[in-house]
Amino acid sequence: MKKLLILFVLSSSLAYGQRNFTVDETVDGPRQFAPKTIYASKWITGTDTYSSLDSNFQNLLTRSADRNWEPKQLLAKTTLEAALRTAIKNEHFELRSIPIDYNWVDENNINLVINDEKMSYNIIYSMLSNEAKVTSFITTELAKNQIATAHGQTAFLKGNNISIVRSDGSEIQVTTDTVAGIINGSATVHRNEFGIDKGMWWSPDDKKLLYYTKDESNVSLYPLPQWDTRVTTIKDIRYPMAGMRSEEVSLNIFNSETNEYIHLQTGEPKEQYLTIVTWDPNSTFVYVGILNRGQDHLKLNKYDANTGVLMNTLFEETSDTWVEPQYALEFVPTNPEQFIYQTDKEGYNQLYLYNTSGQMIRSLGYKDVIVTNFQGFNNEGTKAYYIGATNQGMDRHLFEVELKTGTTEQLTQTEGTHSASLSPSGRYILDQFSNLETPNAIQVIDRKNNNTTKVLSANNPFTGVINIPKIEFKTFTAADGATPLNARITYPTNFDPNKKYPVMVYLYGGSHAQLVNNKWLGGVGYFDLYMAQRGYLIFTIDNRGSDSRGRDFTRVTHRNLGEAEMADQLVGINYLKSLPYVDSANMGIFGWSFGGFMTTSLMTKQNNIFKAAVAGGPVMDWKYYEVMYGERYMDTPSENPKGYKKTSLLDKAGELNGHLLIIHGAQDPVVVQQHSMEFIQKCIEEGKPIDYFLYPTHEHNVLGKDRIHMYDKIAKYFDLYLKK
Repeated sequence: MKKLLILFVLSSSLAYGQRNFTVDETVDGPRQFAPKTIYASKWITGTDTYSSLDSNFQNLLTRSADRNWEPKQLLAKTTLEAALRTAIKNEHFELRSIPIDYNWVDENNINLVINDEKMSYNIIYSMLSNEAKVTSFITTELAKNQIATAHGQTAFLKGNNISIVRSDGSEIQVTTDTVAGIINGSATVHRNEFGIDKGMWWSPDDKKLLYYTKDESNVSLYPLPQWDTRVTTIKDIRYPMAGMRSEEVSLNIFNSETNEYIHLQTGEPKEQYLTIVTWDPNSTFVYVGILNRGQDHLKLNKYDANTGVLMNTLFEETSDTWVEPQYALEFVPTNPEQFIYQTDKEGYNQLYLYNTSGQMIRSLGYKDVIVTNFQGFNNEGTKAYYIGATNQGMDRHLFEVELKTGTTEQLTQTEGTHSASLSPSGRYILDQFSNLETPNAIQVIDRKNNNTTKVLSANNPFTGVINIPKIEFKTFTAADGATPLNARITYPTNFDPNKKYPVMVYLYGGSHAQLVNNKWLGGVGYFDLYMAQRGYLIFTIDNRGSDSRGRDFTRVTHRNLGEAEMADQLVGINYLKSLPYVDSANMGIFGWSFGGFMTTSLMTKQNNIFKAAVAGGPVMDWKYYEVMYGERYMDTPSENPKGYKKTSLLDKAGELNGHLLIIHGAQDPVVVQQHSMEFIQKCIEEGKPIDYFLYPTHEHNVLGKDRIHMYDKIAKYFDLYLKK
């Protein structure tokens, strides 16, 4: 009835496996058993040589073709320390390691951030003279906040305001807002949706600071109880629920030479989204994607950076579902009148070449490849590079596209997940990849003669130590009868098809997440492996609505979150129930966040399948969720009352069947605790028994040693109800 395709198989190693994971290793295991690798590999500007750190982070090494890519020491930590002591008097630097986030300024100089107890220094180190030069500095305490560094100037946040420290130590206070709810320069604008990870941008000429100002004074205060005092106190956060007042955001420019301020005239209504903010290469204009609150109409606007005046709207993009700008413009380095824009308007997130008049020169898209990481341009500005999702989202490969013609070439070939980059000349590819059978491989590909040099081939880190279960990929057809879905089964250790096993379904199911990938271990988490070693069959399927499959794969969820997703999960679940070695009377399900919503949905709307379930940080009613994410997928409660009612789980509590454990962090600022408390109350009213556990000090995710406690609790909960 359902077409299945086994893609890859990772066999358990019974001959070598010695033990199972401890519960501590569900958290510590990814670090403890990480495959061998090479750290911080980066091409040196203007050369075909790349650098990396040694395994102890004590030495900077180089590799090049003339040495057959064998490592050679370039810089020792002790040499760097000596240069720092000379450059910065009265400081005795003893570094733990060479910073992993170094960057090449040119062929001979690297940029580093060096922290000591009191100060954080921005350093340029010369490989020719072995000298270090301080270009800017800031206190270590302030460096913990968001900062933006230009040559000789560092902008930083102090409370809700921005200050700038110059290289001579003088300080300029850029903003002085004292009104509660007005925040400058913060990257938390629009709750970090739309790819926002910055709140300040220096202009390319390093003279002007562009920054967000967020006014959330009209957003509802939401109380989070604090348990660390004798009498509990309240911490208020601003939380805009769907359909309620949202933040008002503006963009401003401070000229550090003239001390003048410019306000970008982004217009009305004020409750809109300012996205994909980009300086033009000449520091003359600022480009902003203006998205309406309904998130179905985008305008790419061009503003004069000297006056703030709107110059023109380059183009508009509309949709009957949603438009989701996520990537800043990428200007062609040799042509400041052309840039690349990313959108999924034609089905897949791909590249489009535009000029600054708003004319689309050409699409640079290739087949159904989804651009996941833009890598930049070649030196001549004639080609662009990106990592793209292929093979129905399972693989990641490096691609090269000609800007003049759109001709595209896939540069990596081995099936799997590649993290690859081109040398500055374009001749060599530094390619790191893994797949279900390959823990980690690093190679250099010579494009001139097509020769490949292996730099590293990591051994299986579990061999002789851990007995790893068999992992298998499968493909199903979605509930629509047409769309292929990726899935994964992790079999119990020492699997015997003549026995019956309890099941744990692990799911997420929401947007911007993909659980099944062709990489080492197939994307399986260590808790899944732990449970498989305890005798469970673990199943995961990426339903429609999840990531890396294109526009239509996601848009099917619009205004009805959880419905198509649940139908696809049932495809996989029904397959499991058909297997002779599955104990269909003892099936469990576990998910967090959107996965918690999906778990509770299945326990109420399809309540004859699972005997036990764990829902972590679950959404129970989308009207309690925040504006930016919630309204994109559901519109507002007044615009979509039927959708909100259908997807709400509060009035479904009476249908709960089986054992459900809800876990929540009391400090959760994402899915506020009100969701689970409302559902608990409904269960009480309906006479439904339910289990509940609260982590008083944790936010949306339970982290650190308490995560071990959480996993132990979940494992024992399933054991209690699913093991005979």
